[in-house]
Amino acid sequence: MEPPLVSVVITTLDRRWYLERTIESVRRELAAVDHEIVVVDGGSVDGTGDWLVRQKDVITIVQHNRSGQRRSGAPRRSWGAFTNLGFRAASGRFVCMLSDDCLIVPGAIASGVSAFGEDDARVGAVAFYWRNWPEDERYRVGVTFGGRLFVNHGLFRHAALRDVGFADEDAFSFYHADGDLALRLDAAGWKCVDAPNSFVEHYSHANVPLRRSNAERQPADWAAYVGRWGGLGVPEADWLERDFRDPARTAERYWGHAARRRVRVARYRSHLAYLLSRVRRAADVG
Repeated sequence: MEPPLVSVVITTLDRRWYLERTIESVRRELAAVDHEIVVVDGGSVDGTGDWLVRQKDVITIVQHNRSGQRRSGAPRRSWGAFTNLGFRAASGRFVCMLSDDCLIVPGAIASGVSAFGEDDARVGAVAFYWRNWPEDERYRVGVTFGGRLFVNHGLFRHAALRDVGFADEDAFSFYHADGDLALRLDAAGWKCVDAPNSFVEHYSHANVPLRRSNAERQPADWAAYVGRWGGLGVPEADWLERDFRDPARTAERYWGHAARRRVRVARYRSHLAYLLSRVRRAADVG
């Protein structure tokens, strides 16, 4: 049997509401394309697992990566180890890496596949333009050391991933492993390019406590990243940016008013936590 053209790999934890919409946007995008969807679940307790097992078109991998493992004494796995479960399970010629709090704007994956080109077999990765919705207007692609592009959300040639041994599982806990992957691809002769007509919506307020927990690991990950690649030199700009008006109104269609309410609640909780911290500090000083 011929392998699918595209494997979509999504990692998730306790974001069922968003994950359902992410997968629906992928299904609509690839309805006429031979594809597979691979989801790696970190042991969600919000009903994600029960929902996933009912999705006959989704390959589900469960790897308990949070509190349950810590109580049993097993270590938490890195972003690289977690993501590689999906990369290695994928069988497509191209692998689309997508977060569970993202939406595919129509045409993104098709345009991304076209960006590999038939005449340049050394394109190993294609970066999609993305933005944080609803706060951002412009879409962007990341630029890292040496002025190289990297993939936040986008496509990889599966052969290129295999060539470099997939994502680093040891040097980075959560952040900057995506940039490291792009630079290791580059060092092995695989180029990363942007897809000017591929866009992704990202919702940055999904599961704020989880995001805050991940952020605690960023300084150590950044130090490891600079230590490995800083010698390439800092880029002139951190982002390539593009203006785009989505005629399909993808974010409004899938997230709409419910997501906007979640933004307001998240901001309220963040402000309340800030006020409580000030009260505690004042009490300690007193």
